[in-house]
Amino acid sequence: MTISVGDRLPDATLVHIGDTGPEQVSLHDRVKGRKVVIFGVPGAYTGTCTTAHVPSFIRTREKFAAKGVDEIICLAVNDPFVMKAWAESTGADKAGLSMLGDAEGQFTRAAGMEFSAAAVGLIGRSRRYALYAEDGVVKVLHLEENPGVCDISGGEALLAAI
Repeated sequence: MTISVGDRLPDATLVHIGDTGPEQVSLHDRVKGRKVVIFGVPGAYTGTCTTAHVPSFIRTREKFAAKGVDEIICLAVNDPFVMKAWAESTGADKAGLSMLGDAEGQFTRAAGMEFSAAAVGLIGRSRRYALYAEDGVVKVLHLEENPGVCDISGGEALLAAI
């Protein structure tokens, strides 16, 4: 079942590259007592994710901060090495976005966001979405019907909704 507004985010262990290498990140700990935006993408370096979705949150980062958002997190079912390289190539790291790998798809499955498109090699990936949560509770959720478009899940659309 897909999470919805009013639901608590499922806890999951995510991963990122820290100063000493791969580090595990508890999503529960990361969102506790904070206002966060999480946007999920089908995959790092894929077309729409790279040319539209990530840039939309880079453009709107300061406006989210002005609304009290503590962190913008991009999640993809990718390993942390890919997420780090993707952050560097898109400028997401310099913009202050957190690029976390859901390497095992733990959060993606628990949130009901799993998606596969075998014909293009995307198996067990994430649907495209964006959400705003306060203290781990979903307040706004924008879920795209088509994974190849970034309309309602883009930074500008989510910003307007909070």
